[in-house]
Amino acid sequence: MKEINIVLHEPEIPQNTGNIARTCAATGAALHLIRPMGFAVDDRKLKRAGLDYWHLLDITYYDGLDDFFSKNPGAPFWCFTTKAPRCYTEVRYESPVFLFFGKETKGLPEDFLLAHLDRCVRIPMREHLRSLNLSNAAAVGVYEVLRQRGFRGEETESSYFGSRD
Repeated sequence: MKEINIVLHEPEIPQNTGNIARTCAATGAALHLIRPMGFAVDDRKLKRAGLDYWHLLDITYYDGLDDFFSKNPGAPFWCFTTKAPRCYTEVRYESPVFLFFGKETKGLPEDFLLAHLDRCVRIPMREHLRSLNLSNAAAVGVYEVLRQRGFRGEETESSYFGSRD
């Protein structure tokens, strides 16, 4: 099991899932996709958004939330939703951790959120906006987990301009 896991519940837009797959490749996170999805996994837009990083991914598919939890019993998770009572920076993320994101048009199922309100967090934004783009929200969540862990295993400096000595 990976230290960081992104779970997409019924994603609808292939480009968002492709961009999230790219974030997973860049951070070593695993991607978990819960069906039904609004696209086929061989969708050209999905592949293009993920660029040539598909071979670096750890992807698992599930046939609903029950299937996910039966295959990942006791998985520590956090639900990202605009309906959450607290900010995503106010919690400590376990290792391993599963970050849940809902479909683009409806988010996570309301009954699921209500049953796990203590595991819900939100990303602050200006009022009168519905939500951030799904791939942006997933990146915010993953990089907060990495920040809390001191970016272990990630390159924190670039060698592009040479050394700083």
